[in-house]
Amino acid sequence: KRVNYHDYITIEPNKRGGKPCVRGLRITVYEVLEYLASDMTEEQILEDFPDLTREDPGVPPNLDGATAADAPKDKRRGVIYTIAPSPLSAKIIWVGTDDGLIHVTRDDGKTWQNVTPPELTPWSKVVMMEASHFNVGEAYAAIDRHRLDDNEPYIYRTRDGGRSWQRITTGLPGGVYMQTVKEDPARKGLLFAGTETGVYFSLDDGANWQPLKLNLPTVPVHDLNIHGDDLIAATHGRAFWVLDDIIPLRQIDGNSTTAQMLLYQPQTVVRLHLPEAIERRGPVGDDPPLGAILDYYFKTAPQDEVKLEIFDSAGKLVRGLSSREKKEMEQPPEWPDQIKEVTTIPASAGMNRYAWNLRWEPPVKIPGAFYTGNGPEGPMALPGKYMVKLTTGSQSQSHPLEIVQDPRVKNVTQADLQKQFELLLQVRDANTDLHRSVNQVRELRGQLKALQQRFANDPRMKPVLEQAEALDKKMTPVEERLIQVNMKGSEGNLAFPNMLNEQYDSFRSSVEAGDNAPTQQQAEVARMLRGQLDQQLAAWKQILSADLPAFNALIKKSDMPALYLQPAEE
Repeated sequence: KRVNYHDYITIEPNKRGGKPCVRGLRITVYEVLEYLASDMTEEQILEDFPDLTREDPGVPPNLDGATAADAPKDKRRGVIYTIAPSPLSAKIIWVGTDDGLIHVTRDDGKTWQNVTPPELTPWSKVVMMEASHFNVGEAYAAIDRHRLDDNEPYIYRTRDGGRSWQRITTGLPGGVYMQTVKEDPARKGLLFAGTETGVYFSLDDGANWQPLKLNLPTVPVHDLNIHGDDLIAATHGRAFWVLDDIIPLRQIDGNSTTAQMLLYQPQTVVRLHLPEAIERRGPVGDDPPLGAILDYYFKTAPQDEVKLEIFDSAGKLVRGLSSREKKEMEQPPEWPDQIKEVTTIPASAGMNRYAWNLRWEPPVKIPGAFYTGNGPEGPMALPGKYMVKLTTGSQSQSHPLEIVQDPRVKNVTQADLQKQFELLLQVRDANTDLHRSVNQVRELRGQLKALQQRFANDPRMKPVLEQAEALDKKMTPVEERLIQVNMKGSEGNLAFPNMLNEQYDSFRSSVEAGDNAPTQQQAEVARMLRGQLDQQLAAWKQILSADLPAFNALIKKSDMPALYLQPAEE
């Protein structure tokens, strides 16, 4: 095999005769070549590089039948199964074998010390060693004894360099053997364990364990890794699973068991500006939640409304979210795979998680309107400092949140993004003005229709009904210029021209297609669209200020209640 001279490999005797074969102790390839080129015998080589496996593990009576039948008949049939270099000292290395031995070197492999716990018998497989990130003398060992018909969990911890070991398995399920143990490099005492049935974690250095299941299936977890703030699990089901953002586990302390409400410090979030339409190309796994992952805890389910608010550095509200469900636009049937934003935050007893997509408040929506993609959204928050606030009843907690720019985006300044943000904010506000007007037109038309149906057969109401029809006809051209009333699906724009609503939707998509400052042409289009919108808003305002009061004066003469529009919400 081709290797670099500085790679670490191992050697062991060649049982078929000849020179030693490369396999197991920590020496460099360069040193191996020197030995192989010399006239030294196997015995002389092994004096410098002792074998760290058992001389003869034997075949105990409780060894399972399949393993016993396949067991080699020679001595020295074990292998080094796990190696754990100390992150605190380059000279300290722990190794465990599949025949139940643990060794440690404190001089970079020159000498080794057998520190095996006395209860580890032959055929106890040391499946994983983990050297502590906080204490140079501390290490952990996960043991698998299922070949001895012993399926109990075994995890050992030493704090004195292997002179003594403690078994730390309280809380782990009985009859389920271990596959791995890992220490969180960021928080002392936070451990993770992989078993034949899932993942467990400990907050007190292994003294007590709890399940960390969530939506993880019941599957053997053969290895774990902590990458930044994420926990990665490799399963025997041929899959990788990632638990995004374990910061809440790192923040759990004594208050976590007594407080009624806790908002956890969110991790720094990268501003990923992804394409609006995300295609799913088969079962290749789930993407992590987009945006900022916000975690919070309730000891009991809150009775009051729960609010989650994000403010910018100037204290301006960026986004307000609530646990009270609101009616949203229906998902168009021809876009079944479109990722739809969840706007109702969870508020149950225990841990809750909400992924904020980094968008500012969206514009007012038109119920039932058709949009490709996610439809009108607020602009994406700029890189910078923000504040997250959780409130329920009289309780409130806040934590800072930082958003950083995608490091892959080059040659774009904060000033460029600010210009893009300001234009998109103008588009959002224009959409709100447009949508409110359409909603008012349709609300007023609904009241006129109800009036016409009620008095259709009453000849005394003929003047009122004629005036109602005239008012409806006057509103119609305003509505039809604001929105394409015939747009019922994704192919509607092929048969009918886009109106201001659809033009704004296309314009918004073009402006935020990437991270860059708006072009001069986009600025000109924005002014043109706003001018056309203001013309229609002025026409609608004229109807509200003149035509509607005149109609209400007419129906009041018939002793009927006036038509009424709810004032627009700011």
